[in-house]
Amino acid sequence: MSADCLNQHLRKTLARGRVAVSRPAGCDRIALYLFDPTLLEGPLSHEEAQAVVAEPAYWSFCWASGQVLASWILDNPRWVKGKRVLDFGSGSGIVAVAAAMAGAREAIACDIDPAALDAANANAALNGVSVGLCSDWADRPKDLDVVTAADVLYDPENRPLLGVFREAAPRVLLADSRMRVLGDSAYRRQTTIEARTWPDLNEFEEFNQVRIYLAGEAGRG
Repeated sequence: MSADCLNQHLRKTLARGRVAVSRPAGCDRIALYLFDPTLLEGPLSHEEAQAVVAEPAYWSFCWASGQVLASWILDNPRWVKGKRVLDFGSGSGIVAVAAAMAGAREAIACDIDPAALDAANANAALNGVSVGLCSDWADRPKDLDVVTAADVLYDPENRPLLGVFREAAPRVLLADSRMRVLGDSAYRRQTTIEARTWPDLNEFEEFNQVRIYLAGEAGRG
């Protein structure tokens, strides 16, 4: 998988788009192919803006929660080392890549967007690791040890995922900046860290405060 392939995906959304290798400020130990902001010297045309809204290339940005969770995993590898880890809604794949770098027995990027899976594959190779790919949560391996998820609660209707994740694996690592109260006492907050989407989308300051939660097994880290 190469940058050329990712550029082809990106140009379905933004004709003048391309990716470039960068290191997100919130997790600069991982290099990623991400949207190259130097291309947009002027505002988007109406047609470009419509295309971005209709089919956003989420994978070409590294969201704050993903950076924070990836960095936390690298700093605390015991939570994933030797484990089969699946990252739900993986986007750029940064969390799955971090799990692989931290010694996971297997790290799997799960996303319904084929472009996101290509990005995860390319970004893993860029960092000298490999990740498995899963295009459908329903087809996930049944013997998962850990589920990770970052920034998947942007829609309140996604709240039931909290229970779904706990049923799928004995341990869940979750990062979120959208919901101040999860409403699920099984998730215990570990820390709060500030980060910004990369490239920066100038989001509201409140979305730059990322909270990391742990559910399930804690004693056998």
